[in-house]
Amino acid sequence: MRVFVTGATGFIGTAVVKELIAAGHQVLGLARSDTSSASLGAAGAEVYRGSLDDLESLRAGAAASDGVIHLAFVHDFAAYATAGETDRQAVAAITDALAGSGKPFVLTSGTMLLAPGRIGTEEDAPASGSAASLRAPSEAVAMAAASRGVRSSILRLPPSVHGDGDHGFVPALIGLARDKRVSAYVGDGTNRWPAVHLLDAARLYRLALEKAPAGSRLHAVGDEGVPMREIAAVIGRRLNVPIVSKALEGVEDHFGWLARFVAIDNPASGALTRERLGWHTSQPGLLQDLERGSYFER
Repeated sequence: MRVFVTGATGFIGTAVVKELIAAGHQVLGLARSDTSSASLGAAGAEVYRGSLDDLESLRAGAAASDGVIHLAFVHDFAAYATAGETDRQAVAAITDALAGSGKPFVLTSGTMLLAPGRIGTEEDAPASGSAASLRAPSEAVAMAAASRGVRSSILRLPPSVHGDGDHGFVPALIGLARDKRVSAYVGDGTNRWPAVHLLDAARLYRLALEKAPAGSRLHAVGDEGVPMREIAAVIGRRLNVPIVSKALEGVEDHFGWLARFVAIDNPASGALTRERLGWHTSQPGLLQDLERGSYFER
């Protein structure tokens, strides 16, 4: 299958491209710079120059392929609403190009758009006001595409996708603890984050492309819910700094842009995904992965 991949040179996209090529697929990777083009070429992918806000390039890339995996997203938390709208327009352009073809489209979303405080499942729709609610319009476009002849599926990622090269939330917490000389959590620290290893997530993207039913939601969840206090404990021990609790009222003062995420209780299940696609995890969980030295190398 010739697969158009947006976000193909990112942390997750790089692993997905390798997984696809190893399974015999051809990859057409979206690249907006010479550096990205060189990286894709070195990985054995075909380079397609364009960008997330160039809707015509997205339509043409999708039309020239047998399926699409959409990973790109503008991670600008200072302009999050704009990023959400950019993503919605990109998803609409891609699914328009695929309409009536029966080709697969895999949309990346997140478990943090679910209602907090209970174990979220693949059957759950986005919750209004959730931390990642601005991704909900893209999910709606993808679900609607299933009735327009697109084998669309939604793959929700947990807040921690961990592994070599991780530069997401957990490394940000490590950097914060290093700078402020304390490793902090909020309240009693019992709020939970789900997590998945990068390589397990990459395999699920391939399975979704190959066989996910139209209109299905998938959860790339390895650890259903790791208490934030336990994450902070590993970070504090590895950096040899105190582990402290922060009151909810002062969370922004300490955590900055991370404040909107660190207090959320976001446990999630991937049981239905395992059942439907035969997916399983084989890599270390988050706490085990954090014990490796690479997370704390400067």
